[in-house]
Amino acid sequence: MNLSLYGYGTPAKKDWIAVDCGVAFAGPELPGIDLVMPDPSFIEGEKKRLRALIITHAHEDHIGAVADLWPRLGCPIYLTPFAAAMLETKRLSEAGAPKIPIRVIRPGERIELGPFAFEMISVAHSIPESTALAITSPLGTVVHTGDWKIDPTPVLGEKTDEGRFRALGDAGVLAMIGDSTNAIREGSSPSEANVALELEKIIAAAKGRVAVTTFASNVGRIRAVAEAAMRADRQVVLVGRAMERVITIAREQGMLEGIPPFVSAESYGYLPRDKVVAVLTGSQGEPRAALARVANDDHPEVTLAPGDTVVFSSRTIPGNEKAVGAIVNGLVKQGVQIITDRDALVHVSGHPRRGEMEQMYNWVRPQIAVPVHGEPYHMAEHAALAKRMGVKEVILANDGDMIRLAPGEPDVVDTLPAARLFKDGYLLIEEASRVVPERRKLSFAGIVSVAIAMDERGVVVGDIQMDMAGVPEQDAMGDDLADLVEETVLDCVEGLPKARRRDPDAVAESVTRAIRGTLNARWGKKPMCHVLVVTV
Repeated sequence: MNLSLYGYGTPAKKDWIAVDCGVAFAGPELPGIDLVMPDPSFIEGEKKRLRALIITHAHEDHIGAVADLWPRLGCPIYLTPFAAAMLETKRLSEAGAPKIPIRVIRPGERIELGPFAFEMISVAHSIPESTALAITSPLGTVVHTGDWKIDPTPVLGEKTDEGRFRALGDAGVLAMIGDSTNAIREGSSPSEANVALELEKIIAAAKGRVAVTTFASNVGRIRAVAEAAMRADRQVVLVGRAMERVITIAREQGMLEGIPPFVSAESYGYLPRDKVVAVLTGSQGEPRAALARVANDDHPEVTLAPGDTVVFSSRTIPGNEKAVGAIVNGLVKQGVQIITDRDALVHVSGHPRRGEMEQMYNWVRPQIAVPVHGEPYHMAEHAALAKRMGVKEVILANDGDMIRLAPGEPDVVDTLPAARLFKDGYLLIEEASRVVPERRKLSFAGIVSVAIAMDERGVVVGDIQMDMAGVPEQDAMGDDLADLVEETVLDCVEGLPKARRRDPDAVAESVTRAIRGTLNARWGKKPMCHVLVVTV
């Protein structure tokens, strides 16, 4: 859910550039919420001096909120050709998405933006055209690493540009804002080329069908699977809309030259079992993705059988373990062989381990280090590493912290609002909204809805209308809870003073308390309660 701001100027008048604008995926603690994104209220108030939004790469946690939040920013967006195509495809898939002024640039180009200038620098990562940024101002150069790793033999795209980072370091770098995701892991990450070799061995040795699930955005990994399939005389079937969208863009960008066209899912059942490799979405256990449907045996075109192999060419994101486990169990019940990164080198991270981070610090040699992009544990380990590498000043900051890099001593000098927005269907709602807490209550204890008609004297007229959802039918003694609630309503109304009975709001408040108290006594939970009092 990345959104970083860089400002230059006096406290009263700053120019700004923003870097990345991404989403996080909502978990079960946010019922009904589709996506989470940063609240841009602060920079929205400063948008007249917001020079640009720069996108480092096309992963959803860096680009996914652009279509929703750009109307609040209103600035030009700078990004690479692949990221631009991904953004446009996403925009066209959403009804009413705004036309966004994009400026397509390539690594090495220098762009002037008021007091700033910036340059994109190629880095290896798990999506094409990933970049770091060198941002300059009259007070110095800042390197914003984005997501990166050092891979001497990537399957697709450019290597991390050691020469350019070394040149920046030789010229002098004020600060480096650096990726902390793998700061707790020793050594260096294996190369994508090593993963490609392992996938080739697995596909060549397989007797039945092979299915590979990976992130749809990892075009290099999909290319490696396709090349392995070609050498094993198998055809590749793409399964999943997200996969199809990314591959269409990759072909348009020339990233799959030499790879034959992939086969549609409709052709899967007509191919011999030893002549097919399916590439599916759903590596994170997404319930609506292709792999989950295959595991539940309800996919319309793709099925697996004993003797087939499924390769999880991915890492399970923390929080998704249960969902991924359910898919693995479903596949095992079908007699399918499962291969994960615990069994073979079928996945490598796109983020640097400690050895790679040390190399980057040796190249750049910044005066200041600011760890970002990770949990507090990861950032603390990154800070310790930076100190060991001789960085003079290391600043650990939280979301919303404003850091003065120069002039003077670097420090956290202010804390700005850093709330979240929730994508709820077609709407964006604020984190402080009552919507999510109310849904949590509903999911925990249900709801009771009651309608009471009363005359001018405060006497109940006709039957009480009532509905309960998410509430048990009977208590532990076998008594009907709906009958009990109805008795409670009548007893409550009859017990009210006459003056209070003639006040609909007072009646509704008293009945609500009575229903919740009764159900808590018999059930142990207090449901939400809506009471409507109508005067007839």
